[in-house]
Amino acid sequence: MRLVAGIALIDRGLAWLRAVPPVEPLALSVAAIVSGLLLIAGFWTPISGSLVAILELWLAVTHPEGRLAAILLATIGAALALVGPGAWSVDARLYGWKRIDVRGRRKDRES
Repeated sequence: MRLVAGIALIDRGLAWLRAVPPVEPLALSVAAIVSGLLLIAGFWTPISGSLVAILELWLAVTHPEGRLAAILLATIGAALALVGPGAWSVDARLYGWKRIDVRGRRKDRES
């Protein structure tokens, strides 16, 4: 999921760089490229996923073309921010891989 979102963000950022020279698209394309690279590497995943979600939601509201792609990337960014980077990431190497146990075992306190 990180790889697909990162490649899509880098591709969109490069397309914006090639298409329009004003300052706003330049800042958006640089933010998209940087957040895509961070997602691919799995570095600062909660921060970069949140950045992707905010950036893409803003693009979905302000630019009507490509709205569905922006909503999809915003959803993926939010999911990555909440779930985390996974085992094969820079975050896992630096801070350890966190596992979430969803089986819901209860420990009875009565002895």
